[in-house]
Formats: sequence, structure tokens, C-alpha cells
Amino acid sequence: MVVAETNQEMENDDIENKVVAKDQKVYSMEILKIIKEAQQQHGLRHGDYQRYRGYCSRRLRRLRKVLKIPQGDRRHFKRKDVTSTMVTDDKFMQIPLTMAERAWSYAMQLRIESNTEPRKKFHLISRLRKAADYSLKLQELIESVNCDARTKLEAQAYVAWMQGSLQFELQHWKDAMKNLKKAQVVYGELSAALPEFEQVVYKARVEELAPSLRYCAYNVGDTSAIDDLMQMRGQLSSDLLANLDSLIAQTREKQPNAEEVTWRGKSCGIVPPRATGLLIADSQLSQTLLKTPTIQGKIDLLEAHLIDCKDVLVAIRDIFKNDLKNKDDKSPIHHLIAYLQYIRLSRTMERNLALVKIAEQSEKAKPQDIVRLYEAVLHNLVEMSQLLDDEQYIKEQEAQTKAYRAFRCFHMAQSMANLQMWREAMALYQRSLHHAQDALKDGANLPEDLKLAIDQLERSIEGAKCAVHAHSVLQEGQKIESGAIKQSKSKKPLYERLHEYREDASLLTKQPNVYNLPTPMECIPTKPLFFDLAFNMVEFPDLSDKLGDQAKKGQAGLTGFVKGLWGWGNK
Repeated sequence: MVVAETNQEMENDDIENKVVAKDQKVYSMEILKIIKEAQQQHGLRHGDYQRYRGYCSRRLRRLRKVLKIPQGDRRHFKRKDVTSTMVTDDKFMQIPLTMAERAWSYAMQLRIESNTEPRKKFHLISRLRKAADYSLKLQELIESVNCDARTKLEAQAYVAWMQGSLQFELQHWKDAMKNLKKAQVVYGELSAALPEFEQVVYKARVEELAPSLRYCAYNVGDTSAIDDLMQMRGQLSSDLLANLDSLIAQTREKQPNAEEVTWRGKSCGIVPPRATGLLIADSQLSQTLLKTPTIQGKIDLLEAHLIDCKDVLVAIRDIFKNDLKNKDDKSPIHHLIAYLQYIRLSRTMERNLALVKIAEQSEKAKPQDIVRLYEAVLHNLVEMSQLLDDEQYIKEQEAQTKAYRAFRCFHMAQSMANLQMWREAMALYQRSLHHAQDALKDGANLPEDLKLAIDQLERSIEGAKCAVHAHSVLQEGQKIESGAIKQSKSKKPLYERLHEYREDASLLTKQPNVYNLPTPMECIPTKPLFFDLAFNMVEFPDLSDKLGDQAKKGQAGLTGFVKGLWGWGNK
């Protein structure tokens, strides 16, 4: 008996340890954030409640399948609700939340349709009642399991908002005002306890509730309704949300200690976690690039980092969308975005310079391709100079711009030299040397590696100028020699080329080419003057006596023809 009792006690201890281990796991669910993201991505951005309702149905089916909580089979339906004993993951709590959202979206769809079909008003109210019931089940489930303070606060606010929406439709103005104000207070306190980048959603919900509260206060018709509305915060804290302060304190303790980031001597404020991760990755990227042996490997790392920069910038702009509407460029949010843009542009410039190195090492690369890459670098520098209104910062960007203009002009001169345009190439080399010297004057604002590159560029320019000058002299000599050869081979006599000065040794020979003798034969037209004069003196004999009647007929025929032609003649 003693052994049996001991075994029974050990089994009970094991069960209690398992229960304690299970209770030690803390569940968390950001209710408002989850439903807002789902609504924006699945129809409510355009007011399509039917599409959002379909998404909730599909989401609910996937959750039940993944969590293995089916409601019967294909032939039979057997209802199965989520209980506290089933919960082993945060997704279990999403089932009642999704059911409440599905019923609410159906109600909002019916509200639009009830404008033309008044009978759907009853169906609308029944759907809102169903959504309120599911929200209460969600709150009971959250209270029965070990959830964190933020989840409990959000559940209370969600239930109050859903109950207030139902009572608003039923025109129970006092109860609706009470519940909606409760939701507004909880969301307001919760936003105050969260970091700045998470406050946007909660502040937006607080603003959404304000018109409904004013309408409820108007319909109450009591002169003290507005005063009661303003004093309701204290009543809620004492009666309905007695543990609100403790839950807010727990929520604040759970938030990570964010450090402020400074750039160019100015604070960027509290940086969101995603941006913090990017800044840490950017600081580690420089060391990784130094350890990478190949240029192509560096380019791959930079391109992957640029994709992350783009995604983070889009996310930060979405988070602070309302704050960015303010035109005050000196705010910490604007400074943070300028810092992230600076990182993206500077890393893009590094990528382009790495591509320049690959092009310079390749035999197939053309100077025109390198010029285009330097054009991209200069464009990045122009954008970087517009990010910050700082005198020292602008001087640094201008000095780098002069330096990279020198490199661009140098490669443009090389492309002209390849085309044997020596004058243009010489002018571009001179311009490149001028930019390099201007950049070195601002050497204090240039990095050391760029200074060394400019010194090397000056030496390359001097050598290239000498080469271009030599090629141009050789080309002129070749033109003179080719012209002399062509002229010497010409067979024109001296009298036809008196305007040309040329030493012709053939003129001193026994047969100089001075004039063509004998002169060539020329065709002369002849005129038969004798026959022309004889024709004027010739008299033809009269042959009318030999023609006889034929002459008269011919004359009559001719006269009749002329009369008929002009409409003359007998009637």
C-alpha cells in the first residue's frame, strides 16, 4: 500500500510539473495589427468586404487543417470549438479571431446592401451579434491561458469595440458610447506604452472611434453627455479596467530597450527593429568586403545589401506614413530616412566602382562602358548631396564629384583616342587634369584611397597626353607624305598645275611634262553655206497644166474641208 501511494504521488507530481511547464509558456498575439494587415491586403483598402470575408473563410480552413481541429468530415459536420486545453501555439487563438472577423465583414457587406434592400438590416444585426459572441470567446480563451499583458489589453479593446458596434446598430446609444470609449481608452494607453513605430495603427484606431462617439453623444441628447464622455476615462480606469495600469507597465517592461542612432551629429530618434538590423548589417558589411578576395564576390554582397535597403526604406515609409506628411525635414523621422537613403546610395556607388574595376581588367570592355558607370556614380553623388543641409557634408560630396569627373573625362578621352580624334582627346585630357587638380585642392574632404587614385590618374594623364601628341604628329606626317605621293603620281602637265608648288624632278629630264604636243584633235562643226544660198535662188517650174482636173479637185476638197472645219459652207 505504501508503494502504491508513493507511485500515485509521483504520478501526481509529474502531472503537476507538466501543467506548470505548460503554463510557463507565454502566448502573444497582436490582434489589431493582425486584422489591420489582413484587411489592407484583402479588400478593405477599396471597401470590398466580400473579398475580405472570403479570405477569412479560407484562412479559417487553413488554420483548422494545420492545427488538426476539423469540424467533422465531408459528409457530417461536428462543431469543435477551441478550448484552453488545446492551446499549444499562438495560432489556436487566431481561430475565434478569424471567425469574429468573418462575421463582422459579412455584417459590413450587408450594411452596404441594406441601402437598397431594407430587410437585410435584420441579417446585419444577427451577424454583428455573432461577431460579438466570437470576440467574447476569444477574450475568455486569452484569459484562460498564459498570455502576456499586451494580448489581454488588445482582447479587452477588441471586445469593447465589437460590442459597441453592435449596440451602435441597435441604437443603444449610451451602451455603445460606453463600450466605444472603453476601446478608445485602451487603445490610447496601449499606443503610449509601445515604441513610436508601432503607435501608428493604434492612433489610427483611436481616431476612427471619435466620430462614432460624437454621434452617440449627440443622440443621447443630454447636455452633460459631452462632459460624461470626457470623464469616462477615469470611470473606466476604476471600474472596468482596474488592472489597466499594471498591464501597461508589463507591456513597457517587455519592450526592448531601443538606442537612439545619430548621423552627422543629429539624432535619428528611436529606430525601428528592422532598420536597426539594417544598420548593424551595414556596419558589418565593410569588414566582410575587406575579407572577400574577389571583386565579383564583393558585388554580390553589395547587391544583396541593396535589396535589403530598398525593402527597409519601403517598410519605414509605410510605418511613418502619417508623420512623413509633415514638411518639417528636420524631424528625427526625416533624418532617419535620409540616413537610410545615404547608405543605399553610398553602397550603390561602391557597387558601380567595383564594376569599373572589372571593366578595366577586362580586355573586351570599351571605354564607353566605363564612362556610363562613372555617370551613374556622379548621379549617386548628386542625390547624396541633396539629402542633408550641412555645409561640411556638401563640401565632401562636391570634392568627390570633382574627383570622379576627372575619371570620367579621362575615359572619354581614351574613347576619342581610340577613334583617332586626337584634338578632342587632348582637350578631354586637359579637362580631366583640371578636375583632378581642383579635387586635390579640397583634399581635406576626400578619403585617402581616393587621393591616391587621383595622384595615379595625374601620372596616367601626362603619359596619355604625350602619346596622343605623338600620334597626332605622325598622322599629320602621314597625310603630307600620302599627298606628295599622290601628286608625284599625277600625269598632269605643268601648265595645268601652275597653282601647285611641287618639286618635280621629271622637269629636268630630256622629256619634261610641260605641254602636250602635238595638241589633241578637236571636232569642229561645219555649216553648208553653199546649199543655203542656192536654195534661195531656186525657182520651181509650174506643173499645173500637167495635173489638170486633179488640181481643181484637190483645191475644192481642201476648201470644203476648211469650211466644214470652221462651220462655214452652204445651208
